[in-house]
Amino acid sequence: MNFRRARPGMHDGPAALQTGGGQWKWRGENQMKRPMSCCVLLFAGLTCALGQSAQPTPDCTDIQMQVKRLQTKLNDWPELARYRDANLKVIAPAIGENRVVFMGDSITDSWDDPKYGDFFTGKSYLDRGISGQTTPQMLVRFRADVIALRPKVVVILAGTNDLAGNTGPTTLATIEDNLASMAEVARLNHIRVVLASVLPVSDYETRDGKPIVQTLKRPPERIKALNAWIRKYVAENNLTYLDYYSAMIDEKGFLKAELSDDGLHPNRKGYAVMGPLAEAAIAEALKRQR
Repeated sequence: MNFRRARPGMHDGPAALQTGGGQWKWRGENQMKRPMSCCVLLFAGLTCALGQSAQPTPDCTDIQMQVKRLQTKLNDWPELARYRDANLKVIAPAIGENRVVFMGDSITDSWDDPKYGDFFTGKSYLDRGISGQTTPQMLVRFRADVIALRPKVVVILAGTNDLAGNTGPTTLATIEDNLASMAEVARLNHIRVVLASVLPVSDYETRDGKPIVQTLKRPPERIKALNAWIRKYVAENNLTYLDYYSAMIDEKGFLKAELSDDGLHPNRKGYAVMGPLAEAAIAEALKRQR
């Protein structure tokens, strides 16, 4: 048997190096700092959670909230529990029913709120949006929140939170793969697919006198690139393209100021623009071969 000869400087584990002044420093000491910092944060959170202070300080309260959010996320990363009970109450579609499921993030999640109009009222539409979600999370819950509900059409609006890095750094190719996977799973289950463009964003709005900068996390050029891929993929695979982007962008390339209160999410006027476009795309999809 042949074994590789160890190169000079290779070690089985961390090595001690002598530094100036006769002090010793362990190789890999810098690598240890990050997990140590995490342990400190976790210990601080546990200290707060154990009620060491009868009246938690603002900092302690903030840590408690962070720990709670992280624990919830770790327990159910794709948030399958969000619609679990609601899905159990969904009965099989009636003969001739054109059921539609809307899959997405906060833009979809908020759409069925009465303050944004009555788009979902009286229709066989099911809202399965979850605020803050990215395409990998949606892909994990796609079977439970779309396939199992047996719609004729699924409308997928996703990608803006991926660009913002909500679940970590990603690439356009990864977002595209996730969108394609959802579309493929839907078609294998005889569901017509509507892929929507990502909405534009803007930096027009302010909060507490300070500008809300949306283009930093969601650069307009990346939104345009992702939308170009979506349009191309739809054309090549006989799907339906829902173009919110062109109807909501202004001459500067930003989301029209009157359609949003934060430069990211549609307001009532924004949803009023989106509604008819979605209806037209659904009607087109229902005419297509599955």
